[in-house]
Formats: sequence, C-alpha cells, structure tokens
Amino acid sequence: MADAQMKNAFFLGLDSSTQSLKAVLIDSSFRVQGETAVNFDRDLPRFGTEGGVHRHADGLTVTSPALMWVAALDLLLDRMRDGRWPLNRVAAVSGSGQQHGSVWLVRGARQVLNRLDPGLPLEKQLEGIFALRDSPVWMDSSTTAECREREEKMGGAQRVADITGSRAYERFTGNQIAKIFKRQPDVYGKTERIALVSSFMASLLTGDYAPIDMSDGSGMNLLDIRRRAWDRLAMDVTSPNLAEKLGEPSPSHAVVGRIHGRYAKAYSFSPNCFVIAFSGDNPCSLAGLRLQKVNDAAISMGTSDTMFASIGTPRPSGEEGHIFVNPVDPEAYMAMLCIKNGSLTREYVRDMAASGSWDEFNRKLESTPPGNNGNIGFYIREPEITPPILKTGIYRFDGAGRSVEAFDPAAETRAVVEGQFLAMRLHARKIGISAEKILATGGASSNRSILKVMADVFGVPVYVAEQANSAALGAACRAFHGWLCAMKGSFVPFAAAMEGAPEFQMAFRPEPAAQRTYDAMLERYEELEKRIPKK
Repeated sequence: MADAQMKNAFFLGLDSSTQSLKAVLIDSSFRVQGETAVNFDRDLPRFGTEGGVHRHADGLTVTSPALMWVAALDLLLDRMRDGRWPLNRVAAVSGSGQQHGSVWLVRGARQVLNRLDPGLPLEKQLEGIFALRDSPVWMDSSTTAECREREEKMGGAQRVADITGSRAYERFTGNQIAKIFKRQPDVYGKTERIALVSSFMASLLTGDYAPIDMSDGSGMNLLDIRRRAWDRLAMDVTSPNLAEKLGEPSPSHAVVGRIHGRYAKAYSFSPNCFVIAFSGDNPCSLAGLRLQKVNDAAISMGTSDTMFASIGTPRPSGEEGHIFVNPVDPEAYMAMLCIKNGSLTREYVRDMAASGSWDEFNRKLESTPPGNNGNIGFYIREPEITPPILKTGIYRFDGAGRSVEAFDPAAETRAVVEGQFLAMRLHARKIGISAEKILATGGASSNRSILKVMADVFGVPVYVAEQANSAALGAACRAFHGWLCAMKGSFVPFAAAMEGAPEFQMAFRPEPAAQRTYDAMLERYEELEKRIPKK
C-alpha cells in the first residue's frame, strides 16, 4: 500500500531561517519539483527588519517579530498555490527552523490555533497570541550572567556539556528563558507554551501545539541528550514549572498531527497530509546532505566554516562544539563545531597574497608542497569560536617553530587553508568526529584546489554537494522519512529510506604521501595552537 501511494506523492520541506522562509517540494525519487521563498526584509517590509532581525541598542539583544513568521507562511503558501504546485498530492510536510529562537504563547493560544479560519489571513487571526511579541533569536548574546549561573549551579561547564551536549551558550534557549523569567516575570507568568521556531511553525500547520523535537531541543541547554528527556536540574535552575510550558519532546521522525482543515480548504492540501516533527536548521542540513551513517561528515564553507557529522558515542566538550540528538537515527548523535574565521579570512589572504584573484590564489596554493615546508599560520581575524580565542591577530611559525612576521605569498595561501582544516580535524576529534568521508558544501566547495587540501588533511575522500537550500531539502527528506515510518508502522532506517536519492560526486581521494605529512603535522599544530594568546 505504501509503495503504491509513494509513486504519486510529493513531500514538502519548509525552512524558517534568519532572513527568509523557503519551500522545497520533492517527489518520491527525491527530485526537486519546486522551490520558492519569502524574504523577510524585502517581502514584509512593514516589520522593519534588517537581515530578518532587530538589533537592540545594547548591542547584545537581537530579536525577530514572531508575527512576521506567521505572515510569511501565508505569503509562501499563496505563492505555491498561485504557482500551481500540486499541494493536493503532498503526503507529508516537515520543516526546519533557525536554532535557538523561542516563541512565547499566551494562555488560550491553543484554542485560537484550533479555530483557524480559511477565509482570514493568519496574521489577523494570531496577532494576539504572543506573550512576547519579539522573539530572542540565535544572534542574541545578552545572557552571559544566566550562562555563568547555569554552569555554577549545575557543577561547571563540563557537567553542563555532559548532560545537555554543550556548555552554557548565550543564544541557547534555556538561558534566554532564565533571563526572561528574571527580568520580565509578567511575560513568563502569562505564557502557556514556549516553542522553538521549528515547533511553532509546525503548530501553525497542525492548528495545535506541536512538540519540540529532540534534535532541535538539544540546542537549549535543557535536554538530557542520552535519556532524550528534559533534565530536572537544568530545568530547575532555569525557571519554575518549565516542563508544563515546554511539553514533552518528540522523536524527530514522529507524526505530530495532520494538517489543519484551514490549509485543506484554502490551499487544497489533503486533509490526510501528515505533519512530521519540525527540527533545527543544522539537523535538517544533516538530513539534506544524507549523513545517515556514523562517521559521515560534512564541511560547509561559508562566512563561517561549519563541520558536522553523525556519530555513535557522544563526547561533549565543556569548551567547544555541540552534541545534538541525531535527527534521522534515534540511536545516534550529531556533533557540530563552528570555525568563525572561514571564507572572509580566506578572502583576506587572497587579497593580500594573490592580488584579489582566486585563480592566482589557487596557482600559488598548488605551487607549494603539502605541509608548507613546516610553515603554520593562525589567522584570527575575528574572535574565534573553535577554539575559543577572543584576541584577534595573525600568528605565523616557521618550520623550526619560530614566530615570524610574514610568509612568502605562496606559503601564505597554503598556510591559511591548511590551518583551517588542521583546526577542524583537531577539534572535531575532541568531540568524537572521526570522518570516513566528507561532503563539502557552501561557496568555497567549488574551489577544487581547496578541496584537494581538505582530502589530504583529513585523509578521507571528499565529495561535493551542489544542492542549495540544504535545510529545506533536508526537511523535505525528513517529511518523506517520517511518512514512510508511519506507513510501515515502525522505524525505517534513514539510509534505507534514501536509497533512491542521487549519488554525490567524488572530488578527491587523499594522496597517501600527503596524508602521512598531515598526520605528523597535526601534533605540531596542536602544540603551536597552545601558544596563541586567547584573550
């Protein structure tokens, strides 16, 4: 029965990111059948955002109007309907939301969601349901005091990480909740449900409170990642009666409801369309890049470089990186780290050493040998996240370990690329990532000279993912996976569900001699990193 239904079915993925709401429609062969998006600044200018957010005068607080996300959903659905998308054949929908954002709903909001009217805009119907009109988002860094308090009361940064997967981070939702409870007790008191951006968007589609999924819930400093349940101590140090306001977390592949009748009447969705638990953007990117096997890893090279992977045994660090519940494997975990000095730093060296030309940069990079004749550089143009280095500067060491003022231009190009990948390999190992293959994505993944260095440094094959909108695509893949699990009546391994998906293209295999060079170089890199001033 499931196989016959699958042939004619479509699966919809939504991605409510910082700057836009995107949609990707796929068929059961994972071919993209439609893509569209709403840009918050351009398409909804009445909310007055810049880059999708409001930056407050203190320089630390960053929020987004929750009602803007409501208006964006209606506009996106209108565009799909006007574009004649076959919404009546959508068997399931899932979604991605920017991680760490929170939505605060007043008592009685559930009843309003239950009674959604197909003849009225969502914005008009829901404008009164928010206890807090402006939602804290991932860019907010105003909760340092709450983070220190959490670590003190829970037994230190490492203990917080051991339980929740990460040390206390300012943007994490638990610390935002603690701040609002202390500074705006009236808001906390009238709040019936605290949702994440992901679970809020799912709630709009089901017309009821949708649960927080366990993977996105891992980015709150509240979830015990091993027990897959809220941690009592983490909840108690945050605010009173918090479990009632959060609800029980859900497995990422679970059906959280059927689509509300409003969308069947207004947009021709089938009333039988499943809504699969929405998750965070990073977990959905893992799904979109199909990192379904332990030790599958991806490196996304953008403004910041991000590395994430599916892992078996979690090894949380009290200093860096994150461990989440895996969004596609209930027995596994997802490890992630972020290198802030990514593409902008490579571009800085390109401009300095290669006259602003990527072609020249690549020629110089290829003219130098693996290992760069012992030259190692640390390019801390912005305060670094991994490892935590607040003091900016450029630090260069020659083959004898002596500090030098500059390298020749060719050595400079290799130093920045090798240094970034050596840092990733070193710190990924510390949180349990042992990559067996790497999928490269993001803007710099089109640079084959850089990809070759990546393969040699990590000593594993590197593949290329050309698909844009990996979070929305991952949400669509998760919609298919959740629908298949529901139809089969039991969990289906994600790898089995994705068998029909197109293969990624291999870019490079590591060269054995280069791999041996970097294996030996890693220990020396680690020792030099300890000499870099941290603050």
